[in-house]
Order: sequence, then structure tokens, then C-alpha cells
Amino acid sequence: MAPPSKLKTTAQINNMGYEEFIDVFGNVIEHCSLCAAAVWRYRPFKDVKYLHEEICKFVDQLPPAGGEGILRSHPDLAGRAAKEGLLTKESSQEQRAAGLSDLTQEERKELAQMNDMYRSKFGFPFVICARKNKKDAILEGLRTRLNNSQEAELQKGLTEVKKICYLRLLDLVEHDGIESRL
Repeated sequence: MAPPSKLKTTAQINNMGYEEFIDVFGNVIEHCSLCAAAVWRYRPFKDVKYLHEEICKFVDQLPPAGGEGILRSHPDLAGRAAKEGLLTKESSQEQRAAGLSDLTQEERKELAQMNDMYRSKFGFPFVICARKNKKDAILEGLRTRLNNSQEAELQKGLTEVKKICYLRLLDLVEHDGIESRL
């Protein structure tokens, strides 16, 4: 979580120009600054919950190919990008907090195999809110979700993206301890 002095107030957010807004919120959905760009026009935001709802509405209005694009913007969990130090700051912190940087060789191999099977089946990476899960729950979630249909998995993946987005927003915006709503 960002230090309290770094948190933006609602007033500060509502006074942001387009470029500053994108700089601050452009990665609340991994590598998808378009989502922040699309909701900037809905200022003023009354609170972080409203900002999150506007981002979710934008995501929900996308055609399936757009939703798949959002999912494709996420890295494989404990995958190549993590090994090569290429994750965003947010993804790196989230994966580390979930214990994915402490996988055993066996767990790492199993996760890589399941990531490959998942990507092969669905055409996008497995996405789960790592901050709300630990490595055992993530591995079990991947095993279970491999059995989903394409449509069900697209929706489940986007639901997880929205959770990640909300937690990232809470790291950036002053709020009244509302994290528990997830």
C-alpha cells in the first residue's frame, strides 16, 4: 500500500488534467491505460468506490475481444516476466505478497505447466487477485478454472481484474477503510 502522504484526495483527482490522471491511474488495470483514459471524462468522482464503478462499467461494456485483450495484458503468474524482473511494480508486489516468489522448484514447474495449459485452452493468461490469495489457493484456483468454458473463464478473469483494480485504487486514493467489500 502507498504511504499515506502519497494517497490522492478526491479533490486532487477531480482537479487532475488528463495526462496526470493517466500517469496516476494508467496501470490500475495492468498495462491498460485506455481504461483510465476512458473514465477521466466522468469526473468529478465522489469517492474511490465511484471511480472503481466507472472503470468496471467501461470494462463490462467491452466486446469479448476487448475483455480478452485486458486479460492478455496480464503476465503469467510467476512466469517469464517475473523471472526476468519485467513485471510492473504493482504486479511484482502482488505476486510477492501471495508467496509466488517463494515457490519450490516443484510448485514452479507445476504452475508453469498449468499456465501453459490455461493459455493454450483460453488464449489469455490465468488472472487471479493475488493479493486476496496465497500460492496454494492460486494453484488450486488454476486447477479448477482449467475446467471452465471460454465464456465462463472470460467473465471470471475480468471479475478478478476488477478486484485487482480496486485494490490498486485503494493504494492510490484516500478512503475510509473500505477494502473489505471485495
